[in-house]
Amino acid sequence: MNTIRYDFRSDTVTRPSAGMRQAMAEAEVGDDVFGDDPTVNRLEQRMAALLGKDAAIFVPSGTQSNLLALMSHCGRGDEFIAGQKAHLYVNEAGGAAVLGSIQPQPIAHQADGTMDLGEIEAAIKPDDNHYARTTVIALENTFGGKVLPVEYMLAVSEIARRHELGLHLDGARAFNACAALGTDIKSFTAPFDSVSICLSKGLGAPVGSVLIGRQDLIDTARRHRKMLGGGLRQSGILAAAGLYALEHNVARLAEDHARAKRLAEGLAGFDGLTVTAPDTNIVFVGMERGLEERFTAFLADKGVGITGSYGKQRWVTHLDVDDAAVDGALEAVRAFFG
Repeated sequence: MNTIRYDFRSDTVTRPSAGMRQAMAEAEVGDDVFGDDPTVNRLEQRMAALLGKDAAIFVPSGTQSNLLALMSHCGRGDEFIAGQKAHLYVNEAGGAAVLGSIQPQPIAHQADGTMDLGEIEAAIKPDDNHYARTTVIALENTFGGKVLPVEYMLAVSEIARRHELGLHLDGARAFNACAALGTDIKSFTAPFDSVSICLSKGLGAPVGSVLIGRQDLIDTARRHRKMLGGGLRQSGILAAAGLYALEHNVARLAEDHARAKRLAEGLAGFDGLTVTAPDTNIVFVGMERGLEERFTAFLADKGVGITGSYGKQRWVTHLDVDDAAVDGALEAVRAFFG
């Protein structure tokens, strides 16, 4: 088995730093199902305050956070609108349909990652018992590393309000979007009733996401979390990592973006590679299918970990990727094309 020296597979591969491990070891804990884990309570209160929302709930994963949001917005037989390639539609094992009895209504993405506003509005069902009742619109930002414009989110919000629908944000990498835009998380998430933010991607925590939103939605989500087996006990040990991440790893996200840009510029210098300039920390590289198989195998042999298929690679920078890792990866690419 090849040993990965430079791991660009995802920002989920980050490992807790010594400082984060110390914070986890020293965390004051209680039983979170009883509501008396003080570190979890601090994390939830901190996230709610940062986003200017009523309340928050700490959960094991982004997948569960999105599912809890949809189940809190929707009843059985209701419908949510989301992008055709949205994570909560494609990559979360159909949980909304299987576990929530919620019907998805996917909308095609445009080249910039947005959905056409007219198509969103046209997909909202009339009040007719032949149709599933449209209840919530879900957006994702960042989307494939792209930062969707705030103006676009506001326009979707206006549609949702006009039709009395909820609005959810899969903001797994919302802090990356804010770093790229130079805005604060409260302004960025202001239009949304609920927001899911992942702590275990670029922020570097080992486990966990937080769902933030209106009090009634979070109260419902807490009941559903228990139902789904996500009730946590002495989880302050994990919440402490999230608090540490918020304190130490948000401002440094710009470093990941700078390294992604440098990586993209280096890769673009090789014939046969088509590189999409990154908005944040994710670089997509296109090539012919036959080249991709040989190239990926060569990089793996040189200890460079990436993901990809069907003629496209994804390279992700994060806090465990430093300048030396970017240099080492580009040297391996140079060896392949040399």
